[in-house]
Amino acid sequence: MTITSFNPLIVTKDAEATVRLFEALGFEKRHNPTGTSAVGNEYTSYRMTDANGFHVDVSTTTAPMKQDLTGIRMNVDDFDEAYDFLIAHGFTSGQNGTVTDTGSAKACILFSPSGFAISLIQHIKDHD
Repeated sequence: MTITSFNPLIVTKDAEATVRLFEALGFEKRHNPTGTSAVGNEYTSYRMTDANGFHVDVSTTTAPMKQDLTGIRMNVDDFDEAYDFLIAHGFTSGQNGTVTDTGSAKACILFSPSGFAISLIQHIKDHD
């Protein structure tokens, strides 16, 4: 398994305000995936990048949330291997063991034994 990107992730009910904050810090929206998770929650995400190449992801979801969630987005080249690795290290699935598969990406959120989150993603390429 190779990690292909690794950056902060903020899941919030007020994505617009959070996006505006990071825009004021010099970040620009680069990618805006939307969809439905494997457990039926709608989501909208914003991949943001600054002039130095730093990334932050801001997402919103219809899933019930008590407060904002701060975690790590980890893109990998082998989702199953990374998932098994994290589970073996005590992580639990935040999607009841289901994986969101959009055809172009596989993803799920996992929680460490101490509570921090990793949004695990593999982008599926239809070419070599």
